[in-house]
Amino acid sequence: MDYRLLGRTGLEVSPLCLGTMMFGAWGNKDADDSIRVIHHAMDAGINFIDTADVYSAGESEEIVGQALQGRRDDVVLATKFFMPMGEGPNRSGGSRKWIMQAVEDSLRRLGTDYIDLYQVHRPSALMDVEETLGALTDLVHQGKVRYIGSSSYSGSQIVEAQLASREGRLARFVTEQPPYSILVRGIEEDILPTTQRHGMGTLTYSPLAGGWLSGKWRKDAAPVPTSGARPKARFNMESPANQQKLDVVEALAQLAEDAGMSLIELSIAFVINHPGVTSAIIGPRTMEQIVSQLPAADVRLSAQVLDRIDELVAPGRTLNPDDDSYGANELLAKARRR
Repeated sequence: MDYRLLGRTGLEVSPLCLGTMMFGAWGNKDADDSIRVIHHAMDAGINFIDTADVYSAGESEEIVGQALQGRRDDVVLATKFFMPMGEGPNRSGGSRKWIMQAVEDSLRRLGTDYIDLYQVHRPSALMDVEETLGALTDLVHQGKVRYIGSSSYSGSQIVEAQLASREGRLARFVTEQPPYSILVRGIEEDILPTTQRHGMGTLTYSPLAGGWLSGKWRKDAAPVPTSGARPKARFNMESPANQQKLDVVEALAQLAEDAGMSLIELSIAFVINHPGVTSAIIGPRTMEQIVSQLPAADVRLSAQVLDRIDELVAPGRTLNPDDDSYGANELLAKARRR
């Protein structure tokens, strides 16, 4: 497996990053089986693992920690904070108070004394980014965190954070983690150009669009998703946008077959073939799924295949707005001018 530089950090990471959201109560409830999947990914050359404190209320981090016993130095380990982790007003967010508590909790669950990449799971419209960056900078100085990153930040928020780091001489976000797939191409318009200009690494999540590009949702069979982590609106088959997605999936499946690969391989390869993407986060729940996804790391798509994909979904377009992670706060009723 070829490795890539993570932005300007000097770290080399695999083009596939193992996402672990499906390990624990949200997905695979068999911890031993989840550990076998993690080990299989590592044995195949994946050296980048991403998790979050909120995944299965910390259980995912615990499983990852168990899997990395004796192999911790073999991986670049990333986790995230921000989402609610219990009752009370100060058990979430990007405040110094919560960050200092959240990092200790993650370190304990992961069974390690340092986190390679500590990421803000979502931006906050309620506080200055300097508050978050200041606390994260202290963690870097303490050696508990090596690098920091953001997730689902808009282009303007990325720039604001970079400027705040420069002016305040604070640690800067070296990565951004946005959603990206053939069906969700919105980041091509602004996010990817912005991260490239600032020399950031980009680890994208949901390359299979929440399962839409796995072959699971087709016109002749559209099952209801079982994971509680997935918003229901994304899988409402009566939605015109989702009907359009089904049409596109059929065409993509034929394109993949004509190109001599699976739909899964085509979809993941599309993501990691973009020059602005460092790694695509794959989120297998089972051994069968990880085995089906690994070959994508070695797939190179021809210009003809990429042109056909552009015909089906135009660059910069997201077919269903419910699949996008951006703009949610700005358009809430309380945020509108009226």
